[in-house]
Amino acid sequence: MGYDVRNFGFAPENGKDVFAFMPALERKFMTFEHVVAVEGGTEISGYASLFGMVDQGGDIVEKGAYGASLAAVASAGRSIKMLWQHDPNQPIGVWDEVREDGKGLFVKGRILDTVEKGREAAALVAAKAIDGLSIGYRAVKATKNTKGHRLLSELELWEVSLVTFPMLPSARVAAKGDFVAVGDVLREMAATFEEARADMAEREPASVNQQIRE
Repeated sequence: MGYDVRNFGFAPENGKDVFAFMPALERKFMTFEHVVAVEGGTEISGYASLFGMVDQGGDIVEKGAYGASLAAVASAGRSIKMLWQHDPNQPIGVWDEVREDGKGLFVKGRILDTVEKGREAAALVAAKAIDGLSIGYRAVKATKNTKGHRLLSELELWEVSLVTFPMLPSARVAAKGDFVAVGDVLREMAATFEEARADMAEREPASVNQQIRE
């Protein structure tokens, strides 16, 4: 039997009350594939999540799991954030492309050299000391298979971070070698997801009533 997680618990991030609105996110790790130096920073790309693979947490992300979340973020004019080690206080660049394909969640972006932590991250990437990608997300819909693996069919994606240790070793960065207050952005993203859920809740009863009339 599946379960549908829609009641989000909010918890302080890094012990600071300013992030008390932010949901306690789950994380998954991969490694990036390409790195290239570009004007103003370092371009990286790779798969932040792969479909159909069991990660070290025993989860399997199903195809299409990010679709609703990416649509909601796009319709609100927002973007998925690029953070350093999942720290909301340390955005280090921008993701120019975040999309699903048949393989997984592909991301492409720029680590900015105008940000101090961005310069440090770029140096570590160039030295191959860092090559991990990790997503911060909330599971919305999931079931379990006969092997006890959690099958994730719908996820709310909040951020993709550069990290030291990937949970799914095959997901890594490839590089080609301002920010609005982070708290405000994440608060607005939370509101966007809440509005999307409310809209879905309103449509479901109407759909049921229509089926009954038919």
